Amino acid sequence: MNRPADLARTPAELLVSAESMWAAALAQPGHFSDVTVARPVTDDLEEGDVLVEVRAGGICGSDVPFFRGAPNRTGLDVVPGLSGPAGFPMHEVVGTVLASRHDGHRPGDQVVGWAERFDGLAELVVTGGDSLATHDPGWSAAEAVLLQPIACVLHAVDRLGDVTGKTCAVLGVGPIGALFTHVLRTRGAGRVIGVDRIDRSADAGALGIDEFVCADTGEWAAALTPDQRPQVVVEAVGHQVATLQHAIEACTEDGVVFYFGVPDSDIYPLDMERLVRQHLTLMAGGTLHRADALARADRYLLEHPTLAKTLVTHTFGRTEVQAAYEHAQRPAQGRFKVVLDLTDTVNSQEMQ
Repeated sequence: MNRPADLARTPAELLVSAESMWAAALAQPGHFSDVTVARPVTDDLEEGDVLVEVRAGGICGSDVPFFRGAPNRTGLDVVPGLSGPAGFPMHEVVGTVLASRHDGHRPGDQVVGWAERFDGLAELVVTGGDSLATHDPGWSAAEAVLLQPIACVLHAVDRLGDVTGKTCAVLGVGPIGALFTHVLRTRGAGRVIGVDRIDRSADAGALGIDEFVCADTGEWAAALTPDQRPQVVVEAVGHQVATLQHAIEACTEDGVVFYFGVPDSDIYPLDMERLVRQHLTLMAGGTLHRADALARADRYLLEHPTLAKTLVTHTFGRTEVQAAYEHAQRPAQGRFKVVLDLTDTVNSQEMQ
């Protein structure tokens, strides 16, 4: 593996090395540039902060609108002459702790979790220690990235309560939707349905899907007969308003609809008449108690180790940020999680 010189150094060497570091920044919507920016100053860490050397990062669906030009919500300063802050947009990170003002983390720890300000496309990132957890040393950095979205899905399914024997449908079988189908199956769902316009039928068995429907979610919902309606519907498509309404239309009486993800619009029009008359429950929300959720995700992946090989399908190196995001924004058959291995300069490959 061809490691850049800075990333091959020990934590102690990194802390006393040059005052600048590599990062990626959006030169304009949909186009990255490499930049050199000041390294975080360890003396400036606030209570609870952790300085992490980033080894790998995963591209999440919530990163894609920012890549395409959605306004930066991080509060970080834009790099002069460019349209985005350094390291933006990436929040799923794996790395090595270099310095810590958090009781739960020490230099040298291998951690996974959230870059809280979406600035993970950089050699070093400062983030809250409560958003990190150590991971099993047996995972490669690319595999460990998957723990962050698993943590999110486990937390969401916990909120759904007992799904034993229930018919559950997941709208959108991308990386997050695929994790939902897998977790719902392991939690005892009676029947798991996956709906996506990309044909995921080849992976249905590995993801715990009983019935895969390759169709538009609105067409699928409209065609359901009363006895076919699921008791739980997860909207995992995101980035549009209509699919949440499709989830509501599909759900049976007294059912639950879970909206997962970061909304792109502040206001979503809903069929309140149907919500009321069908006695539906609409749920949403982010991941709380992140360190605990990440620890549970680590145990979950240890119980289901083949899941990483199924879902981490493409990896790219540090010089391939542009190609990685272009791949991630275009769903395709056989493509699930796109990962950046920042210890490699050139590493593009499909995981087998």
